[in-house]
Amino acid sequence: MAAAGPAVLALPGGGGGAGAPPGAVPVLFCFSVFARPSSVPHGAGYELLIQKFLGLYGDQIDVHRKFVVQLFAEEWGQYVDLPKGFAVSERCKLTTLGNLTPSSTVFFCCDMQERFRPAIKYFGDIISVGQRLLQGARILGIPVIVTEQYPKGLGSTVQEIDLTGVKLVLPKTKFSMVLPEVEAALAEIPGVRSVVLFGVETHVCIQQTALELVGRGVEVHIVADATSSRSMMDRMFALERLARTGIIVTTSEAVLLQLVADKDHPKFKEIQNLIKASAPESGLLSKV
Repeated sequence: MAAAGPAVLALPGGGGGAGAPPGAVPVLFCFSVFARPSSVPHGAGYELLIQKFLGLYGDQIDVHRKFVVQLFAEEWGQYVDLPKGFAVSERCKLTTLGNLTPSSTVFFCCDMQERFRPAIKYFGDIISVGQRLLQGARILGIPVIVTEQYPKGLGSTVQEIDLTGVKLVLPKTKFSMVLPEVEAALAEIPGVRSVVLFGVETHVCIQQTALELVGRGVEVHIVADATSSRSMMDRMFALERLARTGIIVTTSEAVLLQLVADKDHPKFKEIQNLIKASAPESGLLSKV
């Protein structure tokens, strides 16, 4: 097919895959800075792909635009032939751009518990930044999911973290936050595309949560100044590893300002008040 305009349909290869029903092919529908995972029955052709694409983005594009349709093998960048009737006309590499909008974002606060206070590096700093993020979530109407690792032994979320209005507070023993109850809560929120993730520990619960979410087609933003471990070595190597996998490692101020996006946003002044004082650097600058 001829390629013109920014609209793209990209098919990851293989039958099935994370989040795809049996007998279905996972599909990533991309337009401009947006990407939405979906699936189609094995053997589906052009008409169904275009129908699904327009169902997602039809109100944003000119109907005269043309589309690029590509099939990917399991390893990104390796291209295989499309089903009969298709031909690859242009190759592209998928890149996560990390656009955040309040309507498609959920905040995950991971295990910010009392018993971790003496052990986690810069715990006071990340509590302060975490509270700032939760205030921003309340201002912008963003759902928040909170977990507590074995609270019977490790205590509840620290008192400084205000959990007013959060969608879910859940005890866990699994390191990853991706529990059945969390998946059910996400399914209740229409249009979730991005998770903003912070808490402890970076190299354990944060890392495992991020990798599991990405495997389910969710874009993950890890807030580096609100995320830590018992050792700076574990913390920094985990952030580096996650960044190399395409997970977005960012800061609290960048997240909050990206969510409002415009000084004319009705909530901009409230968010501006949150960030007037710079967030503590929580030991990150000493490792740059």
